[in-house]
Amino acid sequence: AVGRHNGEVQLWDVQRTHLIRTLPGHSRRVGALSWNGHVLATGSRDRGILLHDVRLKPADSTTRLGGHPEEICGLHWSPDGEFLASGGNEGSVCVWDPRFSAAASPLHRFTGHTAAVRALAWS
Repeated sequence: AVGRHNGEVQLWDVQRTHLIRTLPGHSRRVGALSWNGHVLATGSRDRGILLHDVRLKPADSTTRLGGHPEEICGLHWSPDGEFLASGGNEGSVCVWDPRFSAAASPLHRFTGHTAAVRALAWS
């Protein structure tokens, strides 16, 4: 998967160097990507997080999460694949449970960093 400056996310077959498809949804640069099985989480300068189920048509496969006031700089799924952590340019970390994404609010928000949160890890 490749995030592009125009908001597109491209899925590639790297062995055949063939573009499989382009995922729509973001309006600005996509700078964060994280796979969880068949679900690709993408984060953008448009402040949104999209969850793409790549088994389905793009129109039917996208869930939107929003909780950062600035660009999404980092994404990382928990080892069990149940939670997604996102880092924002404003210095916060949000933890999401996509099973309850209808609320579109993070389970937890951690603040206090003085710069963008780009690297995330679970233990």
